[in-house]
Amino acid sequence: MNLNDLFAGGATLITAFAAIYAVIALLARPRTVMTPAAVPAPVTVFKPLCGAEPRLEQNLETLFLQDHPCYELLFGVRDPKDAAIAVVERLQMRFPTIDVKLIVDGRVHGSNFKVSNLINLESYARYESYVVADSDIAVESDYLRRVTAPLTDAAVGIVTCLYRARPSPGFWARLGALFIDAWFMPSVHVYSAFGGSNFGFGSTIAIRRETLESIGGFAALSSRVADDFWMGQLTREAGMRTVLSDVEVCTDVTEERLTDLWAHEVRWLRTIRSLNPWGFGFTFMTYTLPVLAVGFACAPTPVNLAWVIIGGCARLVLYWRVARQSPGRVLILLAPLRDVFLLVEWAAAWFGKSVEWRNEMVPLSDGPAKPYP
Repeated sequence: MNLNDLFAGGATLITAFAAIYAVIALLARPRTVMTPAAVPAPVTVFKPLCGAEPRLEQNLETLFLQDHPCYELLFGVRDPKDAAIAVVERLQMRFPTIDVKLIVDGRVHGSNFKVSNLINLESYARYESYVVADSDIAVESDYLRRVTAPLTDAAVGIVTCLYRARPSPGFWARLGALFIDAWFMPSVHVYSAFGGSNFGFGSTIAIRRETLESIGGFAALSSRVADDFWMGQLTREAGMRTVLSDVEVCTDVTEERLTDLWAHEVRWLRTIRSLNPWGFGFTFMTYTLPVLAVGFACAPTPVNLAWVIIGGCARLVLYWRVARQSPGRVLILLAPLRDVFLLVEWAAAWFGKSVEWRNEMVPLSDGPAKPYP
């Protein structure tokens, strides 16, 4: 066998793997859990805030409309001039019966300012069950009941949940929504379907107070970029399970410019690289359409063409399904652009030792944050 044959064989193998993954991603369903609780335990909800994001009031309002019988909301900001304060105060006036505390505390406890916010909030928590969720999340009225239900099992460390994108009307926001709905979500579906559970998503982390204290509290996360992942990882290292709830929430995608979308998604991919470099190295096969095209260009054989057709059809059907679930959000013509953009971002994410978050440059390894730029 000569060098050309080896090259063609390698290209065909990559094409086949990309096609097989596309089919699995189309068909896979995650292993989710929901344990009904007859009497839900009281719960404290932590919401670290920074600025008046688009739709912030609408998103926070969904927490004021919960059907849970006993919960409190803790909102935290660092800056006394933060525009999010007025949003919370308006909601407090509209829902006077909801137990709400707004804490303004600028103390910093490490490089992760979100975790600093959580540390500053925890002394105000009254209940033994915690839910931590990002500020750009919208939820249904039964959210708290359902995501905290699995915590009745002492073997559960954290409960987390998946999220779907809710984009603004602009082109770049719609393209960004596909990052979540057509790549991230299917990737988690595949990983979960095959038994994986090494994850934790900022959309929701539910955890018992005693469990958090057993891993060192929020302080153990104070200089980690992926605090949501590490909250799960530390509980797994302590012998407890991570549960993927059957709840799905919505997250806003609001980028209006290419540069904003690029910065957001490269930050996300670079963080994944920092957590699992070997696994990240093979994720290029999940960017289906350009990988199939390059594979076929390197080995234009009938067998490779068959793999291209199988993988391409599976990938396009997945995009079509996303479009059906959210009418008017995405045109099928965006599929090649989205996959090519992912591949380029993947290449860029190999470089850099820090990420931009909330106008700060945060190191991927433990260390102090630095102002940006």
